[in-house]
Amino acid sequence: MTDTEFMNHAEALLSRLEQLCDSLNDSTDADIDNQRSGGMITLTFPNRSQIVVNLQKPLQEVWLAARSGGYHYRFDGQHWQDTKGQGEFWRQLGLDASAQTGLSLVFE
Repeated sequence: MTDTEFMNHAEALLSRLEQLCDSLNDSTDADIDNQRSGGMITLTFPNRSQIVVNLQKPLQEVWLAARSGGYHYRFDGQHWQDTKGQGEFWRQLGLDASAQTGLSLVFE
């Protein structure tokens, strides 16, 4: 994948994340504050816990940092998959956001 292709897919993921946070805020009591700075989005929850998603352009990866740990994702042509076989980005984000808020949150 070229750097341009990576950036197109990665930017689409970050934009979708911002949209999904807004949608969850409208439809649940999640109250997720999402702040974007370049290629990084910080999600802050009412209990002040955070999840950070950031782009790693040289590696062509998207990293997710949460209370449960750090995860690295590569685009497989359809989905962002964990480089250590732990599954897909949106599934892990939903698990971590749910654990950190105490709500059942689905990012899809």
